[in-house]
Amino acid sequence: MWISPEFKIYLVKEFRRLKEDESRRLSLAWDLNRTLSKLNYHIHTDAIKANLIPPQITPAQVVMTYANEADVLNVALFGLTAKQWRDANPKLEGNRREYATVEQLLVMANIEGMNAEFIHMGLPQGERLKRLNQIAIRQMQTLATHTSVHQIEPPKEKRT
Repeated sequence: MWISPEFKIYLVKEFRRLKEDESRRLSLAWDLNRTLSKLNYHIHTDAIKANLIPPQITPAQVVMTYANEADVLNVALFGLTAKQWRDANPKLEGNRREYATVEQLLVMANIEGMNAEFIHMGLPQGERLKRLNQIAIRQMQTLATHTSVHQIEPPKEKRT
């Protein structure tokens, strides 16, 4: 580069372009997995509605049932409830999933569907949590060893 200033400028511009392209591709992967996770959440909430919410409970109890089941997924994958994460990250907006890696979002989408099936099968919450945690650990290990995606850093800012 010291021989040719033009070549140095070319290298800097090309490096910048490659990094921007890489960032765009990683963002698309994150967005896709976040969308999958959101869609699977409907499968999850339908299973909750059909199997865990009796008609005689109050609207507040309904909300708590959905929140408790969301926390089953959060604890299985992240090791924290939504409240624990918010308390530990008071300056961040949104929820834990909005700061998740691509791998975490993929595993979340997977365990949402699995938990819905476990709910339909009538498995108790404690058993579901144990199984989902084992599945999440196994899947995260697999993704970490068999993909290059595991090098992606979690987003620094909230994504929508």
